Amino acid sequence: MSDHEARVSYTEVADQEVRSLRVRYCRLRTAGGEPVAELEAHSFHLRFGAVAVAAEGIGGVETEPQFRLQGHMSRLLRQALAGMAQRVDVAFVSNGIEGVYEQFGFVGAVTEGHLVIPVRNVEQAAEGDPGTAVSGIRSGSPADLPAMIRLYNTAHARRPWTHARHAGWNRLIPQATWKPGSQTLILQIDSAAVGYAVLEGRAFGDPLGSLTVDELVAENAAAARLMLVAIARLCWQRRLSEFTVREPADSLTGRVARHMGCTYQQRFPPSGGMMAAVLNRSSLVRKLDRELRRRAAVQQPDKDYDTAFDALRRGDLLPDDKALIRLLLGQWSTDDAYVHGISIPKRYGDLCTAWFPGGGTQSLPTPYAHRLDRY
Repeated sequence: MSDHEARVSYTEVADQEVRSLRVRYCRLRTAGGEPVAELEAHSFHLRFGAVAVAAEGIGGVETEPQFRLQGHMSRLLRQALAGMAQRVDVAFVSNGIEGVYEQFGFVGAVTEGHLVIPVRNVEQAAEGDPGTAVSGIRSGSPADLPAMIRLYNTAHARRPWTHARHAGWNRLIPQATWKPGSQTLILQIDSAAVGYAVLEGRAFGDPLGSLTVDELVAENAAAARLMLVAIARLCWQRRLSEFTVREPADSLTGRVARHMGCTYQQRFPPSGGMMAAVLNRSSLVRKLDRELRRRAAVQQPDKDYDTAFDALRRGDLLPDDKALIRLLLGQWSTDDAYVHGISIPKRYGDLCTAWFPGGGTQSLPTPYAHRLDRY
């Protein structure tokens, strides 16, 4: 331990509620109590398909200017991860810095993507005057949050990386002076909410040059189509030619938009971005047993399954935890693993192909990080 590390001490402040997430503050301070560095450990449940597990995510990482470039952040991350490993089996970073988090076991495990939808395409698929309001569309309110949570959890029940939103969830961005907040639209049919859209807020004075939808979720294809028509007609009023929807291409919204005609733009960062790390391999794999059985269509006792599962849990099969997290989340398929030089014994080949089909397949949707759950 170097001299400058010896002069600081590590503390954790118990969980606090911050925008519907439980947050634990991990800090380094000098012997005199002066702040040195701090990060936040956010608690949530994240899906690996049809199973959600308790997880923690690192955010709010900061070192005071006078203590930078002295190795304090590395020490803070090591100690924070050691504490996280006592509580959960997997850790995440919502927006990792390039070339930093890899040394702590993290790896990029989800890509950015969004739909760009021409207003003209939606108008052609819709009926009636493009300036006419869609029946059943109204502004949302806090009273709509339970229905929105239900719709979201149902729509993305098997999508890796998505959060399992709890009953008290509210990550909508509040409005403040000079700061735009979320604008919510609700589609209501027969007194029930069957769809919603959360529009990215526009600050006072911003040009009317774009419209972005942070989330668009619907109960069925007809409702998704009406929501897209409502957004297109809002664009028509603002004289916009297209709008952006931050939803995956294989979601219900994405499929309806693809039928109308759209572009899907995706980004694959080589480093940084949204990252994940396995903290306790054996425990994590055990918790995902039900999900792995679902993917492999194995529900009854099966000797071959049990043998392969135990090998995966121990690390005899796929010992690289960075590759494992990508495979579990659907960022990689077994073919991707082969491309990167990772071999799978022949006796486990068929089962691993079923376990790790990659996102965007019938058994496993594309992993996707929704904007409102980032921290």
